[in-house]
Amino acid sequence: MTELEFQNYLREKGIILTEKQVKQFQRYYELLVEWNQKMNLTAITDKQDVYLKHFYDSLTIAFDFDFQNQSIIDVGAGAGFPSIPLKIVYPELSVTIVDSLNKRITFLNHLFKELELDYCQAIAARAEEYALDHKESVDLVMARAVARLNILDELCLPLVKQGGYFLSLKGRKAKEELVEAKRGIELLGGKIEKVIDFTLADHDDQRSNIIIKKVKETPKKYPRQFSKIKKQPL
Repeated sequence: MTELEFQNYLREKGIILTEKQVKQFQRYYELLVEWNQKMNLTAITDKQDVYLKHFYDSLTIAFDFDFQNQSIIDVGAGAGFPSIPLKIVYPELSVTIVDSLNKRITFLNHLFKELELDYCQAIAARAEEYALDHKESVDLVMARAVARLNILDELCLPLVKQGGYFLSLKGRKAKEELVEAKRGIELLGGKIEKVIDFTLADHDDQRSNIIIKKVKETPKKYPRQFSKIKKQPL
């Protein structure tokens, strides 16, 4: 996907990028490739692939969900996906990225400064540990390509306010993962509201965006230690 195709596909979905936003995505790509030479941020570095599989893919959730001035926690965002492309398009969002690797945090803080993004912070922490002090604190929690849904639900749903949402961006195994995670999602206070299945632009990459609403309080004993979450998912 070229830069122009990126803009045109978004325009078809009602997202019209300003000149500033176009330049922010260009700079994002430059920094991603530059820093990727020093640390492992992504296996995808070809420009057209980055625009398709990182930038555009991150924004597909906005085709079916209304982003305004919400507070977001992005769990395990790595190089900033999906929250930073969304922040560029919706600058009024307040973004917190939680990732366990300090070197990624260093990159993200540099990225915020270079792209002139305010109301952004990157925190080095494990999601389940961060959740202990930040339960039900934000409107939205997002995760993309981090873990299977029956593990992610316990890392993410405890952070979401009642009435807020957990947004999970998934690949071709989404239906299988939903079956595994259904009981845990309900136990943690979530309700599956919508599942959007699609292919990425004109490519064969299968995707599913899962929208889960937080309808009741998460029991206080969750999240558990990660070793327990992984060994015995809900």
